[in-house]
Amino acid sequence: MNLEFICKKFDELSLIELYRILQIRNQVFYVEQRCDDLDLDDRDQQSYHLMVYNDDILCGYARLLPPGLAYKEISIGRVAVSINYRGENIGRRLMEASITDSYKLFGKGTIKISGQLYLQKFYESLGFEKISEVYLEAGIEHIKMKRSYHETI
Repeated sequence: MNLEFICKKFDELSLIELYRILQIRNQVFYVEQRCDDLDLDDRDQQSYHLMVYNDDILCGYARLLPPGLAYKEISIGRVAVSINYRGENIGRRLMEASITDSYKLFGKGTIKISGQLYLQKFYESLGFEKISEVYLEAGIEHIKMKRSYHETI
């Protein structure tokens, strides 16, 4: 597998990149997970978009949000891996790159996420800790988690 990670601000995205991002988000969150929240939440324009390509195919994506947009802290959201690329460790590599890029872009503060409950152990393995009770978001059980800055992932 020949993975390439590309991070861009919203206004740097080409139309085809934006189309592919919306396509992977739609596939994962609305077709597979049947989310009932609106995807287009007016946060994309102020965020960075981390794309993972295998050759020319977008296989993973994450949205990096500056402090003050979703939470007072830095945030990572809309993390998605195409169904055709699961089990290849792309999700871990995508989150590691998301954490690293978030610190480069926004400074060495705390990262706060709203993670799906079934992924709690995965996020804990990346240094996140649970900071809320379980709640429903888009019809799916979630928990809030945070990660304080430290050099290694």
